[in-house]
Amino acid sequence: MAEPLEDYLAHFQEVREAVENLLEGTVDLSRLHEDAAGRLGDRAQQEVVRYLAGPPISADDLKVIADARLSATALTADEQMARRVIDTVLLGLDRERFPWVGEDREPTETERAAAITSTAALIAARRVLTARANEAKGEQEEKVKAALRAEGFTEAAPRTIATLHDAPGAGEFCGESLFGTRKADIIIRLWDHRVMALECKVSNSSTNSVKRLNNDAAVKAGIWIDEFGRAQTVPAAMLAGVFKRHNLEQAQDRGLTLWWSHDLDQMVKWIEKTRD
Repeated sequence: MAEPLEDYLAHFQEVREAVENLLEGTVDLSRLHEDAAGRLGDRAQQEVVRYLAGPPISADDLKVIADARLSATALTADEQMARRVIDTVLLGLDRERFPWVGEDREPTETERAAAITSTAALIAARRVLTARANEAKGEQEEKVKAALRAEGFTEAAPRTIATLHDAPGAGEFCGESLFGTRKADIIIRLWDHRVMALECKVSNSSTNSVKRLNNDAAVKAGIWIDEFGRAQTVPAAMLAGVFKRHNLEQAQDRGLTLWWSHDLDQMVKWIEKTRD
């Protein structure tokens, strides 16, 4: 527990300063539209702006909802787009944390302090959870690669795979690569020359599993089958953690082969059969 706590506290102090700067620079959010492009162009400030909403808006969702790009260059070139992003966030403004905005008044010192602390805590906690998930995913990928090496596969360099000819050769695999129009964590050329595009997914809750499995890996599976053909491509996911059974079944129905990282031998045995 000590290490995650230290990480959380470090993030909290960093984010607290960013939240304080945003409130001070916008006169407690009353001038949030002023210099919207410059404010959103700063990564730390943009993160805080996304967390003004309740619940917070992810960068990907904000791009879609606001029909905007969030890079500093794009925002600077289009002030109207930057204002649209602010408007989108304000539509979902958390009235519990920022009650004074809707009431068109100044915040009390207690309200302001509570808003800063709660917002910083939300962002810090999300950062720690994201770091944990990325670490678990990285460990999962390394376990898969080690199992492939033990099976006699050779690791090749990552690459862009526009056609199946661009994929590694039979008995080879590579790390994260662009496979068609979507990235895959590991690309494996099976012994029968089909290509397995493998996604590694770790979920700590059944709710989170929908996002990682059904809204990501299964969507990619459908795209890869369309781009490369069902007979030549094996979209797959290596899973660890908590997943609802009906979500697993839905993913399989969409063409995704599922493996479990606690039982890697099953994948290895299946791959071995592709020699026949």
